[in-house]
Amino acid sequence: MRVIGGSARGRHLAAPKGSDVRPTSDRAREAIFDVLSHLGALQGATVLDLFAGTGAFGIEALSRGATSATFVESTRLHADAITANLASTGLAGPGAKVICGDALGYLERNREHFSLCFADPPYAFEGWEELLGVLPGELVVLESSRPIELDSAHELHRVYRYGGTLVTVARRIEPSAGDQTGFESEPPA
Repeated sequence: MRVIGGSARGRHLAAPKGSDVRPTSDRAREAIFDVLSHLGALQGATVLDLFAGTGAFGIEALSRGATSATFVESTRLHADAITANLASTGLAGPGAKVICGDALGYLERNREHFSLCFADPPYAFEGWEELLGVLPGELVVLESSRPIELDSAHELHRVYRYGGTLVTVARRIEPSAGDQTGFESEPPA
């Protein structure tokens, strides 16, 4: 696995030996980042990479112009691999933060907003509804093996299929002026 584009293009990303990380293929990642580039979502982005594994999504975003990336990974072995991958690509620094902890727990404690969120949990993950309810991003990229039902706070951009992987790209729906619920107000009578 390698960085596809940007300042760290071609640099190798390592996964811990014997780990259960299911990295997204280079081909699929390249297609996802082509979509994100077309949407203007990378330059200056603040990125959250949940269930980060090797950190490939966040590292690719940093390489392509994101200003910061926060990586959340539940195991120390994988968090250490992300830290090593950031160093080997030259992208370590104040804009890259690695958190070793549970993704949902992190989201419940964190109040930071991100312009772009990646979520690539294990395929057996059943917490999509809860995750979407607390996901603090304007644009979200969700990777799964089956369709994800979006909540009322997210609008589908498109679903892409790469082999057995589905990638759902959605935008957070902004509440209308004066309405904090996200639903349109009734017109005055």
